[in-house]
Amino acid sequence: MAGIRLTPEEPEMPIGTPPRPQLPLSVAGAGGGSGGLEMASDDERSVAADSWSVRSEYGSTLDDDQRYADAAEVLAAAAASANFPSAASDYCSDKDDQDPGDVEGSMLGLQSYWDASYSEDLANFQEHGHAGEIWFGADVMDTVAVWTKSLCNIIQGEIPSDHEGIKSEVDENLFSNYPVLDVGTGNGLLLQALAKQGFTDLTGTDYSEGAIELARNLATRDGFTSIKFLVDDLLETKLDRKFKIIIDKGTLDAIGLHPDGHAKRIMYWESVSNLVEPGGIVVITSCNHTKDELLQEVEEFSKRKFGKENMDEGAGPVSQIFRYIDHVRTYPTIMFGGVEGSQVCTVAFQRMLSEN
Repeated sequence: MAGIRLTPEEPEMPIGTPPRPQLPLSVAGAGGGSGGLEMASDDERSVAADSWSVRSEYGSTLDDDQRYADAAEVLAAAAASANFPSAASDYCSDKDDQDPGDVEGSMLGLQSYWDASYSEDLANFQEHGHAGEIWFGADVMDTVAVWTKSLCNIIQGEIPSDHEGIKSEVDENLFSNYPVLDVGTGNGLLLQALAKQGFTDLTGTDYSEGAIELARNLATRDGFTSIKFLVDDLLETKLDRKFKIIIDKGTLDAIGLHPDGHAKRIMYWESVSNLVEPGGIVVITSCNHTKDELLQEVEEFSKRKFGKENMDEGAGPVSQIFRYIDHVRTYPTIMFGGVEGSQVCTVAFQRMLSEN
């Protein structure tokens, strides 16, 4: 089973401290502004920058342990001074029936946080050439790119075996022109990895202007000038086209960290279901949810869309918007509490040709 959550071994942090940023989140479309939240000052936000160290061909990333200690102290202090609210939703009346995957609200769910973060990353790039963080790490990014390529067989109509998983051999002539959308693209490095796999119609969106400017600069520097980058809020998207493949690496996680995360995740699925072509695929990488929790969330979205009475067992054909395809099976696993799992999961869903 992929994606179990682990209790951190570090000393207990103060109440209100956001999740450990060793698996930081890129975000587009979390919607909403700062809501009166005063962000940490530039001096406070630069504390973690002192621990930059070169660790990959893509540029510098932060030393995880030092970044955790520094960032947690700064963010906890800022959250306390701003009386940051806990997660809540006015989207629907059944507040007591929350998803088991719900997590408490955090500053990492606010656009103001990511605007400030990418402003800092952009300044570091302009001064030092640093690309910034690779969310979930370079190994996960490369795995997602290669695995997404293999999923193109599904779009061609191949049905995978539960035991064999997805076949890796793909005819490049079949998928190279598939339109691909990376929601919450951040610095855009995942799209560069997909370009290396042979994809040519690549678009990245993010609601942070700083993220898009950084992504464009990196793509130009690295020779990927054909990748398109657009400022767009996924939850209020202005895109007027559909895509064969939609990639999400951490965006749903960050949306769930918004104070109205439960409602905004519903909006997320509504938007994604409209952006992906029938028969197309959605690939989600998460560190806040397990594979089973993502499957449950997709099922709950269908129930909400069609009404629970139409989804009850024995009520005829089950209406589905997405069907589960497979998940990455190669991430390193550990044993925790007698259960084997990994800290990251990547799950693929296919948009149904019809919703019946």
